[in-house]
Amino acid sequence: MLLVIDVGNTNITIGIYDGDDLCASFRLSTKDRTRTSDEFGIDLYNLLSAKSIKPTDIKATIISSVVPNLMHSLTNAIRKYLNMEPLIVGPGIKTGISIHVDDPRSLGADRIVDAIAAYTIYGGPVLILDFGTATTFDFVNKNGVFECAVTAPGIEICAEAMWSKAAQLPKIEIKKPSSILAKNTVTSMQAGVVYGYIGCVEYIIQTMKKELRCNCKVVATGGLGRIIANETKMIDEYDPDLTFKGMKIVYEKNS
Repeated sequence: MLLVIDVGNTNITIGIYDGDDLCASFRLSTKDRTRTSDEFGIDLYNLLSAKSIKPTDIKATIISSVVPNLMHSLTNAIRKYLNMEPLIVGPGIKTGISIHVDDPRSLGADRIVDAIAAYTIYGGPVLILDFGTATTFDFVNKNGVFECAVTAPGIEICAEAMWSKAAQLPKIEIKKPSSILAKNTVTSMQAGVVYGYIGCVEYIIQTMKKELRCNCKVVATGGLGRIIANETKMIDEYDPDLTFKGMKIVYEKNS
């Protein structure tokens, strides 16, 4: 079995592959950045046990991370509790795509594995949208070259900006209301966030395609991506496991 771990700014998502089958997935919060290797190890052990998976069933681990402060404890947990050295997505690793941006080392590991998965599975040219803490728009051309990117505030960041800065606005659930013609504060905020974000996403896709002079396939992923993907025809595919798939592809290229 292959253990894949994606460390994001908001969540740590964990997947377990048995061959080509993603047989289990889990989500932990990234908020506690003082977690020790033993705490990580116990969390992993308990998650595996919940799915009747033994630590000895795990034969390899790959980690993609955009939170450097967690890596020491997490990698030590893998060494101590799974008795293996994890493969880390980073500079020097084989990916199968070329990165042609000003500073390739500044590109987040999650964006790299998403690009690899989208290009491998869906072909190029492809525009990859990842709805996470930030929403990213990454373009890979038909030859597998990562050419350009856009980074926008995530949906939750936009919503939090309202209720944290305006004293009379409440915290809301991010979901599409039945109508944009809202009759109360909560649904008016939901309408503004969701419909406004749909407009943001569509405009960025439209403008990128125009400047690239390319009618590329658009693939989306990320926790809140489904809300937007279901409401626009400009997203061709929604793949919630795209990051996991990318890490599996990277592992296979480097194993």
